[in-house]
Amino acid sequence: MTEKEEVLALLKEAVETWNVDMSRETAEYAMDVGINPCEAIESGLSQGMASISSRFREGKIFLPQVMAASHAMEEAMEVIEPHISAKALTSKGVVVIGTVQGDIHEIGKHIVVAFLRGAGYKVYDLGKDVSPDEFLEEAIEKGADIVGASALMTTTLVYQRRIIERLREEKLNNIKTIFGGACCTQKWVRDIGGDAYCECGAEVVERVDQLMSEE
Repeated sequence: MTEKEEVLALLKEAVETWNVDMSRETAEYAMDVGINPCEAIESGLSQGMASISSRFREGKIFLPQVMAASHAMEEAMEVIEPHISAKALTSKGVVVIGTVQGDIHEIGKHIVVAFLRGAGYKVYDLGKDVSPDEFLEEAIEKGADIVGASALMTTTLVYQRRIIERLREEKLNNIKTIFGGACCTQKWVRDIGGDAYCECGAEVVERVDQLMSEE
């Protein structure tokens, strides 16, 4: 195994084991020895998050471990990003995401954000209790490819529908939508004209990849 391969493997391991110190130190070493920053992210850190996603899907790890792994990746990214030119730093797409108006539940959304960022998407997390107009404004401002919205209460589902209505009113048909949450179903998303339904955070990357490939 070459030195580069060893470093990339250590970056992957640091995320897999949610080791923040190892993640930052390995990222610093990777930059010191001249490893391509984009390769460090794509072949090291992102591979670690892919492994975390698989283990989470299989029920081998849980929310605290997912969030800890995400934190480890973010620490390494802070070291690596200054070494990347704006031209070189490409993303798979831009996702604007939040929990709908009247709803303050965020745990599931945090998992989704972690996995999407780990997979190479630029994610803008709007937080909780976000109005349809706020989704619209941020989608326009950030140049979103996809808008994602979570609703965990039956009484707030209507705002997922309203997000679609606002996008259509502004003729932003190029922006795809993905919805989820405890009370959200595949049938509901189909009925309101949404583009995709996501049942759990572990499958979100696959769903979003599919949406991006349809453009």
